[in-house]
Amino acid sequence: MMFTTLCRPVRRMLLTWLGSALLAPAYALSLDQALDLAVREAPSLAAQAAERQAARSAAVPAGELPDPRLALGLQNLPIEGDSAWDLNAERMTMQRIGLMQEVPSRAKRAARVDLAQAQVGLADARMAVELLAVRQQAAEAWLMTRAVEEKLDVFKALYAENRLLSRAVDARLASGEGLTTDSIGPRQEAALLADREDELQRQHAQARAQLRRWIGESAAQPLSGGWPQWPVDAEQYRASLQRHPQLQVFDPLTRQAQAQLQSAIAEKKPDWSWGVDYLRRDSAFGDMVNLSVTFDLPVFTASRQDPAIEAERARLQRVDAQREAVERRYQSDLSEALAEYQRLESTLARSQRTLVPLAEQKVELAMADYRSGRGSLAGVISAREQLIDARLRHIDLARDRSLSNARLYFAFGADRP
Repeated sequence: MMFTTLCRPVRRMLLTWLGSALLAPAYALSLDQALDLAVREAPSLAAQAAERQAARSAAVPAGELPDPRLALGLQNLPIEGDSAWDLNAERMTMQRIGLMQEVPSRAKRAARVDLAQAQVGLADARMAVELLAVRQQAAEAWLMTRAVEEKLDVFKALYAENRLLSRAVDARLASGEGLTTDSIGPRQEAALLADREDELQRQHAQARAQLRRWIGESAAQPLSGGWPQWPVDAEQYRASLQRHPQLQVFDPLTRQAQAQLQSAIAEKKPDWSWGVDYLRRDSAFGDMVNLSVTFDLPVFTASRQDPAIEAERARLQRVDAQREAVERRYQSDLSEALAEYQRLESTLARSQRTLVPLAEQKVELAMADYRSGRGSLAGVISAREQLIDARLRHIDLARDRSLSNARLYFAFGADRP
């Protein structure tokens, strides 16, 4: 009722504001927000969290004794003659109830505990690796999307410049100068721009789809923020190389191999078990009790336990060798990544200081020559094509520099999950 009493201009203003509020996106998606969403949304992280919980739960009973056994039975029951199947006819017939407990050696139980703890550490390390991968992939998807959108923004200016070029050509033709075929040049350029824009729209859809893979439906939001710039410290990166999640995986792998080796060695130590039986007979004969203790006899160690021990020692050596191989690979990757980042940094600065300004200046000079009759329209269009390529290449360089920066930072920097 109150709304209908408002004057028409005020109602129109409120309706316009309300419609804009409803149609506006909930927020603009920054890189940090995308990374936070990726950590919350990634199914692979949920899977790793479940694996970690499973390892921790499995570690609880690792050092416990096996469950005891309950034995029920009949002993010395006759099955032939007049007393067949008679529980009370024979004095040796007994109803048996017994309890047995196996006791693995202390060394075996300690090895099982160590192995379970190594499994927990391995699950934690793999969680850190997956978290690093998710954050890095989400950052790269955000950067790829931003690069395509920045290129699309450039095309708005390119179309405006094309319209200015078309008017300049029409004005020159109207003054009786130039060639009549010049009127086709701006239209051809506009068509070629449309082709390149269509390709960018396809790339934009692909980039958004890739971003949606990591952050879900929030990928439809517009992006906010400029190109990220993380500090690049080569010495710090080299110093923190050992803390790379992929290398830290080898710590629990080594503990796991050591625990398996200790378990194999513990097989030489005998297990034992004890049992107690209560034997119930007819009241005329009296009940009985059995007590027993049994021991394993590992007497053929040369052909049983020793080969298994050697196999576990070889597996431990394999883990050590794999760690060294991965460490060398990451040292090489770090050197190459630092060199690539420095190249991109220099190339991007050169593009901004020299190549793009020179391309813009060349277009201005070519246009001035065309207006004065000293140059051709083909020279103007050629200069404009070079300028378009320079602008788009500059965005590509900014994207590649940021991608290189992100890979260095997430893989070797201080940002540890």
